[in-house]
Amino acid sequence: MKIKVLRFEEANGFYTTPERSKLMSKIKTKDTKSEILFRKELWKAGLRYRKHDKKLPGNPDIVSKKFKLIIFIDGEFWISKIERNIQRDHENNLKLEKLGYKVFRFWEHYVKKESQKYIQLIRSYLNDF
Repeated sequence: MKIKVLRFEEANGFYTTPERSKLMSKIKTKDTKSEILFRKELWKAGLRYRKHDKKLPGNPDIVSKKFKLIIFIDGEFWISKIERNIQRDHENNLKLEKLGYKVFRFWEHYVKKESQKYIQLIRSYLNDF
């Protein structure tokens, strides 16, 4: 059963000031600092990839078709949206795995703090490939 999340609209009791709306519009969904940092580390490690492949479910942040590797760098979300996001991510993971890809999902704040740990996970996967 799909989880339904209310839209952030006045009709649902959510009120947004123009200033808040302007701030929210500046939140990036692609090429965040964490994504760029992680991609640079992967490049240094010798992994070549593509970014944001719209042909694949979930529009993955990093794709290596050669190694059947998918990486998502997930940002933090509002509590009211998290359950639906998790459900959608799970559905996309299953679709990608059916296509033969290995899917990794890393939280943005952990990538900032411990990028080498996650690079090592990717290296381990590549060595076993």
